[in-house]
Amino acid sequence: MQYRVIGLMSGSSLDGLDIVFVHFQESSGKWMYEIQQAACYPYSTEWSDKLKNAPKLSAYDYQLLHTEFGRYLGQQVNRFIEEYHLTFQVQLISSHGHTAFHVPVKKMTAQLGEGAAIAAETGINVISDLRAMDIALGGQGAPVVPIGERMLLDPYRFFLNLGGIANLTARISIPDAPEQFVAFDVCPANRVLNLLAQETGQDFDQDGQLAASGIVDSDLLNRLNQFSYYDQPFPKSLANEFGNDELYPMIMTTASSIQDKLRTAVEHIAIQVKKSLVAVLKNSNQEDLDRKMLVTGGGAHNRFLVSRLSELIKGIAVETVIADPMLADFKEALIMAFIGVLRWREETNVLSSVTGASRDSIGGAVWMGQEA
Repeated sequence: MQYRVIGLMSGSSLDGLDIVFVHFQESSGKWMYEIQQAACYPYSTEWSDKLKNAPKLSAYDYQLLHTEFGRYLGQQVNRFIEEYHLTFQVQLISSHGHTAFHVPVKKMTAQLGEGAAIAAETGINVISDLRAMDIALGGQGAPVVPIGERMLLDPYRFFLNLGGIANLTARISIPDAPEQFVAFDVCPANRVLNLLAQETGQDFDQDGQLAASGIVDSDLLNRLNQFSYYDQPFPKSLANEFGNDELYPMIMTTASSIQDKLRTAVEHIAIQVKKSLVAVLKNSNQEDLDRKMLVTGGGAHNRFLVSRLSELIKGIAVETVIADPMLADFKEALIMAFIGVLRWREETNVLSSVTGASRDSIGGAVWMGQEA
């Protein structure tokens, strides 16, 4: 079976809307994919502010924004279809939306971007609300990408995504047991780094050049590493507010330069990734692991961050492999498209071994945009 799908992803870094058009091919349970077209449409300052401030809105205004953003997503899909001449080629749209609230302990998560509005704007069938079922089953609702990593991205043992939040996926090999997948959020990443870079008038720290010119503030680094979240066992997940409301304000209380702040934040990220890898390896048959780690996300382009990470994890014999630019930038949108296909087929698309839910689930709401 072949599926022609658009995947939409709006990440916590707020750099823009990622859109991919993917051909998926399934044969005897094996999946192959080919990204046909991809684009990132940057958010205007107005939209960036709306999404960033959504958690502060009244319930009424939040619901208005939910619908408005759904219309906006549909309009951007129509723009993408027109620009890349895809009229009548797209069978399905799978939209992650933009996370505004994520409180697994209260079994609640909310992503902006109403699926019905997307379907109405495009006239194409839509899958949305991809995390809701897992949350209802007591899971973390995150990360959801490991199903795609398992089925599309052999043969890596580790997957590190350096987005607004850094998250890690690992294949666990235990003697006399089936291979398992675990995944969890590690720490804030690009969202905090971008906020710091913006203090200098830049949107982000190109290649990590600002961070590379700074020195580590040892006292600040120690305080960053003391957050209780880092000692919690996985599965676990982070809300965007953790970086925005806790790490970033703590970093900004110091008198050091922005370069030193960035250097310290980079070191913090690298240390927490290494700590997470060590925790995973303790739960696995270490001799049986091919220890290659595929690195994706905007942070994969931050040469200084990747170099610091690579240096730190040499001692645990994990090798970093930077994904090709298309996969590095659009992996999450690609996998959102794949999750939508699995939902359409009524097949498992969220793994309880990753999220801690009571069982695997088939997540996503279906909106029929096509006329009957």
